[in-house]
Amino acid sequence: MKNIVVLVSGSGTNLQRIIDTIEAGEIQNAKVNLVVADRECFGLERAKNHKIESILIPRGKDFNSELAKVIPQNTDLIVLAGFLSILKSEFCENWNGKIINIHPALLPKFGGKGMWGMNVHNAVIEAKEVESGATVHFVTSGIDEGEAILQKSFEVTADDTPETLAQKVHQIEYEIFPIAINKVLGNK
Repeated sequence: MKNIVVLVSGSGTNLQRIIDTIEAGEIQNAKVNLVVADRECFGLERAKNHKIESILIPRGKDFNSELAKVIPQNTDLIVLAGFLSILKSEFCENWNGKIINIHPALLPKFGGKGMWGMNVHNAVIEAKEVESGATVHFVTSGIDEGEAILQKSFEVTADDTPETLAQKVHQIEYEIFPIAINKVLGNK
């Protein structure tokens, strides 16, 4: 059984998708054994609702060192699911190849500092992009610079707004996140 730690900052809809796909057998031989949040959020409630241990570590200068202390050594994968804090280089290097993130754009476009949530979708519209999508990638010390594991795109139409893009991207995230997790864990 592979042990997954999920880091969250918000409502935890991608966390819920991971839990649901594990329970349905789509993500095989895995369990979420810890959820860590960097602020009070509904993601912590989702963990409690599924009897998953959860910890709140408030953002601040000691966040990364406190996070390092609570990650179990037998962790096979750390999944950032709507996690907004930046992980320090040392933490990323210690867990190299074992941290993944989902990003609401087709990296390398629209990645980096400040590129999260509606900021990404606004940038896609302003750039008059013809496609958008989501990317699951490895986390490195460079923000959104890790190797892509899986991407999926859709056409951006003239009628799209940042809000409609957000809805479309979220559906793609639900689709590709479990597939990418299985791939990284070595499942078929």
